[in-house]
Amino acid sequence: MDEEANYSLLYKIIIIGDSGVGKSNILSRYIKDEFAVNQKSTVGVELGTKIAKIKDTNAKLQIWDTAGQERYRAVTSSYYKGSHGCFIVYDITSETSFENVEKWYEQAIAETGDKISIIIVGNKCDLENERKVSKEQGEEKAKNLKCAFFETSALSDINIDEIFEELLNQLYEKNGGNKNDDDIDIELIGENKAININNNTGDNNNANKLKLMGCC
Repeated sequence: MDEEANYSLLYKIIIIGDSGVGKSNILSRYIKDEFAVNQKSTVGVELGTKIAKIKDTNAKLQIWDTAGQERYRAVTSSYYKGSHGCFIVYDITSETSFENVEKWYEQAIAETGDKISIIIVGNKCDLENERKVSKEQGEEKAKNLKCAFFETSALSDINIDEIFEELLNQLYEKNGGNKNDDDIDIELIGENKAININNNTGDNNNANKLKLMGCC
């Protein structure tokens, strides 16, 4: 049996944060082990899927990378629905993106309730010479929000697998081994655009379920 069809758990994960903090490259590094130097800002939503193993059980992860621009905030809020886990990403070279972490946290809680598992991620830790936000500041922020904290680099592949492993462990502990037989509904609205990024298991089911309306 194809590994992609043989999974017992299904988790929806959303990646949020300001535009330009590296959300898309975190997704691409985890799903395809690729990094795009000239990554363009996400327009709408990108979707990636991957099978991961947790306690000898296969879990299918549906990972949504959302646009960070303010004008897409209202549209992408619909994709919080049904989310089990969330990464709030900031750029360690950008004080503004760090200051906005709490706004993203408040929105995630407002949209999903306090049952969602959230990890705070300080990305681009390879740019140590340009650092504006200390690791201690990130740790303190995460502590205040009662979230786990990691610094990552999608470019250098630092802690990318680790943040997903930590979140997956949290989701398993919180949600247990309840089987979800149906994929999470996917519907894209208005000028939203989705790019389906799959791992090397050859999953095309989600692509068939994408409904694109008024996008290019």
